Amino acid sequence: MESSPASKSEATREVPASADPDVMGSFPMALDGSTFGWTAGVDETAGILARFADAGGRLVCTADHYAGGRSEVMIGRWLGTLRDRSSAIVATKIGRHPDSPGLSARAIVRATDASLYRLATDYIDILSFDGEHPETPIDESLEAVDMLRRAGKVRHLSASGYTGTRIAQVQGFAVSAAYPTFRTAIAEYSLLKRNPFERDLAPTLRRLGIGAIARFPLANGLLASEERGRLIHTDRPAIEGAVDHVGRHSTRVREAVRRVAEEHDVPLRCIALAWVMCQREVSAVMVRACDVDQLAGQLEALPVRLTRHQLSTLNRVSE
Repeated sequence: MESSPASKSEATREVPASADPDVMGSFPMALDGSTFGWTAGVDETAGILARFADAGGRLVCTADHYAGGRSEVMIGRWLGTLRDRSSAIVATKIGRHPDSPGLSARAIVRATDASLYRLATDYIDILSFDGEHPETPIDESLEAVDMLRRAGKVRHLSASGYTGTRIAQVQGFAVSAAYPTFRTAIAEYSLLKRNPFERDLAPTLRRLGIGAIARFPLANGLLASEERGRLIHTDRPAIEGAVDHVGRHSTRVREAVRRVAEEHDVPLRCIALAWVMCQREVSAVMVRACDVDQLAGQLEALPVRLTRHQLSTLNRVSE
């Protein structure tokens, strides 16, 4: 399927100044590993990772607790097949695994070592704090990451599920104490969930020069289905997440997305993904798939360029 011809009226995809290729790469998509070991088995996971790499993708995101650690294990098997480990950028989140909960120094070191073992690698490109965990002093958490960085086990630090206020607080402290600073932020963002990101997080990221990795850009599948009310994911968490968006607002947004999709002759998912990739603070949009075909369908969004009129329409209806 082809997108509409390029024209002067088309909006260009802005790349944040914070989108450092050394941190996240230059590919506008990241791969969500939450399905690996859950709805995607060993063979499906290997195929998804290979297809993503073939398309030029480098950033693979997971968490130490996904599928009880199986997601990291499957990614580790794939890393072992690469001729050059540096061709992949691996991001994993810590803080929620039952064996190493929280962000105390001990939990961080223990969780990181466990992730390194499951990933079968010597270093983690991006280590993310999964949630704010205010019960632990931030200097304790940052000191542990600094030690891991000096040991060569961690390269960059990220925040997942943080408010803009908290990111600013941590960043200010880290800079003053010469600790590792946040280089990325992972947050939910889609046409059906804009306000938390745009009103709280985005201004802070813009001011601090931090790029965002947008999760759930298809609103848990609600913006991917061609049929009204039909969800593309079969796992319970995804369905529950999509149900939260169902209502009159989502119906209006879906109809607007459908009209734009018809103008480009592409599926709904391509327009929803293209819209997120156009946003200034977004360095990468995180896509997830249960098989290669589902991933291929989302990669179709890469050549789509929305016109300024189409962007204005989508912005207006999704407010």
